[in-house]
Amino acid sequence: MSSGPTLLVLAAGLGSRYGGIKQMDPVGPDGEFVLDYSLYDAWKAGFAKAVLVVRDGMQEALNEHFRGRLQKRLQLEYAVQRLDDLPAGFSCPAGRQKPWGTGHAIWSARQHISTPFAAINADDFYGRDAYLRLGEFLRGLTPGGPETYAMVAYRLSNTLSEHGTVSRGICEKTAEGFLQSVVERTSIEGAEPGARFRDTDGSWQPLRGDELASMNFWGFDARLFRRLESLFVEFLQAKGNEAKSEFYIPTVVDTLIQRQQCRVRVLETDERWFGMTYAEDRPLVVSKIADLTAGGVYPHGLWN
Repeated sequence: MSSGPTLLVLAAGLGSRYGGIKQMDPVGPDGEFVLDYSLYDAWKAGFAKAVLVVRDGMQEALNEHFRGRLQKRLQLEYAVQRLDDLPAGFSCPAGRQKPWGTGHAIWSARQHISTPFAAINADDFYGRDAYLRLGEFLRGLTPGGPETYAMVAYRLSNTLSEHGTVSRGICEKTAEGFLQSVVERTSIEGAEPGARFRDTDGSWQPLRGDELASMNFWGFDARLFRRLESLFVEFLQAKGNEAKSEFYIPTVVDTLIQRQQCRVRVLETDERWFGMTYAEDRPLVVSKIADLTAGGVYPHGLWN
C-alpha cells in the first residue's frame, strides 16, 4: 500500500435528530453507507489510511461491515472518543453524557496520526473532486514549514436542503486565497434568484447562492494536535463544568487564525454536498447515490 495522507472520519455522533445510527444506515444499492463512498473517494484520491473516530460499541459492527472491503486499498484504524479522555488535571463532570464536540473527536485520534490528514463527518457526502483537491494540498505540505491548513469550500446553493432551512458557515477569503472569516448564518433556504437567511430580527435577507460555505471538510498536519490540546485546556477551564458545552473544530480554527498561529487555504469545489441530518433526508441520499451509480461515477458493488 503506497504512502499518502490519512482520512480522519468523525463517526461517534449520537444522531439525535436523525433518530438512529445514521453512520451505519444503508443507502447504496448494495447496502453501502455514506461512509463507504467517502472512503472510496479518498482511496481514489490517493489517501492511504483511514481512522474512524467512534464511540464504545460501534467498532465491532463497523469491522463486520468493512471486512474484506478495504483490503489492499486503505489501512483502517479506530479511535474511541471517550468522555474521560481529557488533558492531565481534568476529569469528566458527574452526569455528563454529551460528547465534547468535534474538536475533542479529532484530538481523540492523536495516537493514530502522524502525517497530514483530512477530517470529515461520517454521514456527509462530499464528492470526489473535494478529495482530489484536498489530497493534492496535503501531499504538497512541507514538513516543518509554515503552519498551513486547508478547508474545502462549497457553493452555498450546492449545500441546501429540500426539507427545510439549514445553518451554514459563510466564508470570506483574502486575495491570496486564505480563509479570512466565517460567519454562521442560520435558517438558510433556497429562494429566487439565489437563497435567503432569517436575520436575528426575524427579517429575511437575500443571499446570492454562490457564497462559499464551510461543510467541515478540513485539511491539517499533525501539529494541530498540540494546538488542540492547548485550546481544549482553555475550553475546559471556562466551560468544562457545563453539561452540554462543546469544543468545536471551526471555533478552534478561527481562534488559531485570529491569534496568527496558522493560515487556512480555501479550496473551492463545484461538487454537490448532501447529508443525513434528518430521517427525511434519507430518500434523497439514496436517490442521489443511485443516480451516481447509474451514471458510472461509482461501480455496482462498490468494493468488488
